Amino acid sequence: MNINQLKEDTKKIENWLIDVRRDFHQNPELGTKEYRTHDRICQYLDEMGIQHKTLFKTGVIADIKGEDESITIALRGDIDALPIMDEKSVEYASKNKGMCHACGHDAHATIILGVAKYFCETGKKPPCNVRLIFQPAEETVGGAKPMIEEGALEGVDIVYGLHVDETLDIGQIGIKYGAMNASSDTLKVAIEGESCHGAYPSRGVDALLISAHTIVALQSIVSRNLDARESGVITFGTINGGTQGNIIANKVLLTGTLRTLDPDVRAKMKKRIKEIVETLPLAFGGKGKIDIEPGYTALINHDKSVNTIKESATQLFGKENIYEKKLANMGVEDFAYFIEEREGAFFTLGVRNKEKNIVVQAHNGSFDIDEKALVNGVMMQVLNIYNSK
Repeated sequence: MNINQLKEDTKKIENWLIDVRRDFHQNPELGTKEYRTHDRICQYLDEMGIQHKTLFKTGVIADIKGEDESITIALRGDIDALPIMDEKSVEYASKNKGMCHACGHDAHATIILGVAKYFCETGKKPPCNVRLIFQPAEETVGGAKPMIEEGALEGVDIVYGLHVDETLDIGQIGIKYGAMNASSDTLKVAIEGESCHGAYPSRGVDALLISAHTIVALQSIVSRNLDARESGVITFGTINGGTQGNIIANKVLLTGTLRTLDPDVRAKMKKRIKEIVETLPLAFGGKGKIDIEPGYTALINHDKSVNTIKESATQLFGKENIYEKKLANMGVEDFAYFIEEREGAFFTLGVRNKEKNIVVQAHNGSFDIDEKALVNGVMMQVLNIYNSK
């Protein structure tokens, strides 16, 4: 593909991209309630004459026929916002109080709309079929899974996703081979003891004391049950129990999270957590119960697709602007479900610009992007399509 021509063609739609992104940014909506966002996406697709259908309430998939209809490459963009107050003093600040696109999903949706706009404006037919996936609820219930269940990946061979990256400068691309994001599980632990006066602790069973020993024992899983070369995190963020300072607590509730990068490690840690919670309290005369609520699966990129992304980034920005991440992110990303089902990979798009003071971390009310990154995202995804053929 002629890279200079690609740059020239996408430059022509830059103002359109900025307008679309700002429209989404001004009108953020939370997961599974992205009704206006859904309607606007459908409107843009209708204007371009692209067939589409709704999945999982507010999600949209759209198909562009290519030269080779035996292969379909999908591009995913999430569309939901966060329950955060927009604190920016810009003309495109959020109009919806307490809601803000503080994680860049407005840009993600705009970029895959931009891919459609590129093919529409140039009149070029993609080298293969292209499926655009506009996914709701990434920040909440994990919209990827229900969209897959409703057919979002039917006929798809390869799927690519991207995320804006405020740690990388504009014009840089982040890639990661293997595990890129962790899996998550919510831990809910109930410790039962027997209440009595604090002056006579021997007459009761101290649920707080048992909880303290349980927490320490659970933390030992990482240091003593995992190979030092494996990754796992157990964090407890809340502990609730007791009624008075001079009364032995009869019940304590703990809530926490488990993060892992490997399915086998995840299974091993969940088994060991259950064993400790159910048996250690018995040594103190108490009882322990645990409820493990499964969250997102780990995002594990396919090497072949990462190679494609690396090739595209090299052609567009040069090897010096590719940042190969050595460590995985222990946060979660439900794009993981797409590449559990199909070959594919996730990458990050630099949006930081120190000269413009665009440096704030995501999930912050002052978060913003250098909008020149929109064109870069479109070029990357268009080139990924061509380089995958």
